[in-house]
Amino acid sequence: MKEKVLIADDEEDIRDLLGLLIEDLGFEVIKAGDGNSALSLFQGARPSILLTDIKMPGMDGIQLLKRVKTEDPDAEVIMISGHGDMGLAIESLKYEAADFITKPIDDVLLTHAL
Repeated sequence: MKEKVLIADDEEDIRDLLGLLIEDLGFEVIKAGDGNSALSLFQGARPSILLTDIKMPGMDGIQLLKRVKTEDPDAEVIMISGHGDMGLAIESLKYEAADFITKPIDDVLLTHAL
């Protein structure tokens, strides 16, 4: 049985590109376009890894990280951001994110994080 990765990003192109890369690495991919949908999918599918953008409308990635960690402290959450903001990276790590990757996403860094 393949490990599941949930991708949460409001940009469809990013979701699709990441999905293809992650599927090529042998993972099952689930996609969500916003934080609320991602939380619902997480609760139902229980993926072992969540890859989430920080800046999304509605529930942002930091809020999603907090909610996921409350429900499953062992879930691995990798944060992605197009802004490279060190403050966001530090805040993410404070809430036990496994890693922080900036866009454009480097395939090697993503593979290592996964």
